[in-house]
Amino acid sequence: MPTTTIDLSPTARAVSAVVTGIRDDQLGDPTPCPEMSVAALLDHLHGLAWAFRVAAEKSPEASSAAPHARAEDLAPDWRTAIPERLDTLAVAWQQPSAWTGQTEAGGMTMPADVAGTVALDELVLHGWDLAVATGQEFTPDGEAVGVVLGFTESMSVPGQETSREGLFGPVVAVRADAPTFDRALGFSGRDPHWTP
Repeated sequence: MPTTTIDLSPTARAVSAVVTGIRDDQLGDPTPCPEMSVAALLDHLHGLAWAFRVAAEKSPEASSAAPHARAEDLAPDWRTAIPERLDTLAVAWQQPSAWTGQTEAGGMTMPADVAGTVALDELVLHGWDLAVATGQEFTPDGEAVGVVLGFTESMSVPGQETSREGLFGPVVAVRADAPTFDRALGFSGRDPHWTP
């Protein structure tokens, strides 16, 4: 469910606040992403922030590979480097041209507006992953949550099984009258009540 344009800045700021609040002694802790530690997820976030920035810019630098998630590759300056990349990602998607035509991200060519939606989805979901893994608050803005719900729900209908692989886990049942964010998490394969 692509969107026309959306400002990624509020979400990028919220995720940056979570990143800077992570303590060194939490880097080995588990996250809602199976077999992915906090450090590995931070490494993934660092890579995807770059990948989706160059996707917005339609840069020839666009990588043909998906951002990895390896704790041992986490940048030593991650506490400042990741927020800086999140800022430049948000700025890149503020350009109207970012949302038009085709682009490449994570080794896939897709319509640019879909890439922007995926970028937002990654920020919202991984912001939550890191927050709950490290005992922090994370409240993405309502517009972002609505877009992510639409995207995760559309990826959960029959026939989308192949598209979900590597992006989402199996759908977690959540009450139909649950908060919007809880429903978005459930469609993404996350338990809204997950604890370490």
